[in-house]
Amino acid sequence: MPVLFIGHGSPMNMVLSNGFTKSLADLGASLPRPDAIMVISAHWLTRGSYVTCTDRPRMIYDFYGFPEELYRVKYEPRGAPACAERVTALGDGAVRCDRAWGLDHASYGVLGHMFPSADIPVFEMSLDYSFADWHPKPIRYHYELGTRLRALREMGVLVIGSGNMVHNLRLADPDMDAPPVEWAVEADEEMRAHLVAGEHRSLIEYPSAGKWGSRAAHTLDHYLPMIYAIALQEEGEKIRFTHEGLQNGSISMRGFRIG
Repeated sequence: MPVLFIGHGSPMNMVLSNGFTKSLADLGASLPRPDAIMVISAHWLTRGSYVTCTDRPRMIYDFYGFPEELYRVKYEPRGAPACAERVTALGDGAVRCDRAWGLDHASYGVLGHMFPSADIPVFEMSLDYSFADWHPKPIRYHYELGTRLRALREMGVLVIGSGNMVHNLRLADPDMDAPPVEWAVEADEEMRAHLVAGEHRSLIEYPSAGKWGSRAAHTLDHYLPMIYAIALQEEGEKIRFTHEGLQNGSISMRGFRIG
């Protein structure tokens, strides 16, 4: 199976028709049909790594102050507990089962456009944010864990990292259609160049070493799903960008496909 990274942006995209949501529909139509989907969610932060091992994952409305129509969105696929348990085996003790979480908007916010019939089993993987004072483990830890999950692709599992490469809510404009700001455009282009060149080390180090790293990835929750996606890239595989652009002035909506 291919591997995807999707910049999901505002929850409002769930109910909008725009270039980004059209790109999701086109992407879903172009993919081989997966046996299951695993979403690595920017919105599930845990102490340790977990996967949802439930038959019927519940919907989690993990956003506040939005129009009522967003809280009426329904996306209720079956879970994939057998696939989730396979992840725990591949993780060699680093990933455990969870039966309390469900699907947050990092999953259904994009899958609702890609696979609107909700007829493919879905499960989530969390981000281990247990390092010191609730900061994430070093980025290389997440990358190395991701490389251990490559066998999922051979099992027919579509892995989707769902976050945003450039994401700093403190500097975002409340207007989704605000003009892109220069620093965010530059950061997005720098990351794009690293992706095209296959420079994984540069992306692992970017938040601390890139020109705009500390501003573009002010927190790592939305950056790490991209790290997992590139960790699943096999030697020689090219990256194809499925969408480009910024929303809210400084949130990169860039998405890409590997394979």
